[in-house]
Amino acid sequence: MSDTFRLTLAQLNPTLGDIAGNAAKARAAWDEAKASGADFVVFPEAFLIGYQPQDLVTRPAFWRDAMDATAALAADTADGPAIGIGAPFHDGRDLYNAYCILEGGAVRLHVLKQVLPNVEVFDEKRLYARGPDQGPFRIGPLLIGTPICEDAWWENHVCTTMAEAGAEVLVVPNGSPYSRGKVPVRQGLMRSRVAETGVPLVYLNMVGGQDDQVFDGASFAVNPGGEIAFQLPQFEEMLAHVDLVRRADGWRVATREIVPAPDEWEADYRAMVMGLGDYVAKTGFQKVLLGLSGGIDSALVAAIAVDALGAENVRCVMLPSQYTSKASRDDAEAVAAALGVRCDVVPISEPQAAVTEALAPLFAGTEPDLTEENIQSRLRGLLLMALSNKFGEMLLTTGNKSEVAVGYATIYGDMAGGYNPIKDLYKTRVFETCRWRNVHHRAWMNGPAGEVIPPRVIEKPPSAELREDQKDEDSLPPYEVLDAILEGLIDREASVGELVAEGFDRTTVKRVEHLIFISEYKRFQSAPGTRLTKRAFWLDRRYPMVNRWRDRS
Repeated sequence: MSDTFRLTLAQLNPTLGDIAGNAAKARAAWDEAKASGADFVVFPEAFLIGYQPQDLVTRPAFWRDAMDATAALAADTADGPAIGIGAPFHDGRDLYNAYCILEGGAVRLHVLKQVLPNVEVFDEKRLYARGPDQGPFRIGPLLIGTPICEDAWWENHVCTTMAEAGAEVLVVPNGSPYSRGKVPVRQGLMRSRVAETGVPLVYLNMVGGQDDQVFDGASFAVNPGGEIAFQLPQFEEMLAHVDLVRRADGWRVATREIVPAPDEWEADYRAMVMGLGDYVAKTGFQKVLLGLSGGIDSALVAAIAVDALGAENVRCVMLPSQYTSKASRDDAEAVAAALGVRCDVVPISEPQAAVTEALAPLFAGTEPDLTEENIQSRLRGLLLMALSNKFGEMLLTTGNKSEVAVGYATIYGDMAGGYNPIKDLYKTRVFETCRWRNVHHRAWMNGPAGEVIPPRVIEKPPSAELREDQKDEDSLPPYEVLDAILEGLIDREASVGELVAEGFDRTTVKRVEHLIFISEYKRFQSAPGTRLTKRAFWLDRRYPMVNRWRDRS
């Protein structure tokens, strides 16, 4: 028997629902793997249909299409290396999240996922039946176990069963979405599986954006003893030809380059760029637009959009009112010039006057208040959506996580739009991310190097400019205080009492808690945005819109 085995890892970006396109992508990767002398080419979890499919996968017409495409791919690749590819499988009674082994022109085996996650963004118990215990399968000289994603995250379970049944290597296909600090978590868990089983493990993760989630690749292998044999780049598509070598003490993964994961600031920024770029491309848009106010949030969104799509595909619009300062106009122009984007100016003073006049008989006897402020925001949303409709450019929203959390945004106004790249980025991180982008440039960025967000935009007090001399701190605690409280209440799920014990003012904490709860209906109607943390709004945190409970601690 051979003492070497070549494994081709397809760290690639599928498009959800594009079964034919994903199959063609798999076929092209198989061609390259065949040319390289591969024995087995492997794709990520659910690659053939894209991930996560949610309830779409339960439609009989959908899973039948996927099963037909799996069989066709097997027939089309009969004269070369075997394939492992994720796809749904229905056995006539139940639907499974399966890993299909294609060899000799047929679907030889379905490995069925056993541990169905129902945490964070996952809800697989809703979709799939649990697979039974399964052993390894043989490809050439090697007995291979393929625990699917969550199967490999739990101790003394699927991996141990497969190893005890004779698996000489574990190949783990994944659809593991990005969150801050995820790479070392994955590596630590896979090291534990190797320590339990005594066999090497290859972890293959997909790449690309899907709705709010970004799959970040960073595939790697662990040899017995805990050594990382290689690590592929994070956020990049690639095929990697990996050799396994039989030694006296068993099979080992040959070492190759370890590409370090970027720090959390770069990783977050790249996730936002990839999330936006894939959302636009996979939904069929080519261009985007956004309202550029002269403030820091819209400046950062503009930079992300240019880095994702190129300046020629980004339109900015400045919509000044009577309260918009000259400094804000100048700052918006400076951001647009630095990024090289088109920036149109559409004043809203006359439309605002027309609305005020139309409502005057009904508003008679009342004093101007938040209503008049929100009219300005909604006029901007109306005009931006009109441009989006007319020119087919997707509107981006620009609210940061701090504003989204406490409802400091106008529904049907500045919340209008199709996608929000900074939805999971607290305001204090917005500041630091702008500073990071000003001093860092990477080959994957389509925007220019250098200072693309003028320091004055970063340093000036944030303001919605909906009334004279307005500042965000007129309505909210200082952002360094607000964000610390939000991180406690949302990300850590700390109680009010625990935050007070940490030194926060109880009245302030209770006010923030109240704002979070009463703003749930706004978030329910808000645009999707890139998930950066394990407590992003949408699938990570699902709260009722009507809720009278409050923490009394």
